[in-house]
Amino acid sequence: MKILIIEDEITLNQSMVEFLTAAGYLCESVFSYKAALEKIDYHSYDCIVLDIMLPGGSGLDLLNYLKLDKKTEGVIIVSARGALEDKIEGLQLGADDYLIKPFHLAELSVRIAAIIRRKSFNGQSIVSAGDIQIDTASKAVTINGKTVELTQKEFQLLLFLVINKNRVLSKNTIAQHLWGDDMDFPDNYDFIYSHIKNLRKKMIAAGGEDCIKSMYGEGYKMQLP
Repeated sequence: MKILIIEDEITLNQSMVEFLTAAGYLCESVFSYKAALEKIDYHSYDCIVLDIMLPGGSGLDLLNYLKLDKKTEGVIIVSARGALEDKIEGLQLGADDYLIKPFHLAELSVRIAAIIRRKSFNGQSIVSAGDIQIDTASKAVTINGKTVELTQKEFQLLLFLVINKNRVLSKNTIAQHLWGDDMDFPDNYDFIYSHIKNLRKKMIAAGGEDCIKSMYGEGYKMQLP
């Protein structure tokens, strides 16, 4: 799951990145209104953590921009401004949640997970597809009831493929989702092939069907009924 953190307080920004990365999220972060706008224009995220007071503009304006542009990212506002009218305005503009600073990072992580479950998995923490069952809360995967041990990137890759089952995903789309900005202009996508190969091997070893299909010249598809 890919998170964008928009927060100008450097220490808090870095703390959120470290905590959420350890929790299994791919995090990108910016510190200003302008940088946030560029990220929003060119990338998509599962959830955005948004401060209201930013250098160069208001987080509420960014939130309004997201909704006018019909972006579907979940948004959680984090702000030192605890006034009721600020909270109401943020929620009316389309924010999914609102946290007042200071807050515990564990609470932020729980609220992000709840937003993603609600938006992507109809509020459920268990995602099933064919003989695959994924617990997004515990990061556990079973195939035909048998536990499959995956690396963090393999788990993220499997979940991304399952969410987009029967859709062809380009190698660039997969790279962007799993590695973020570092993969803007890779020389090749051999690393994607390696992760796909390892994931398929583990799934087949667990008794699963070979449902990850390579689409020549296009990318990969999770082919399921």
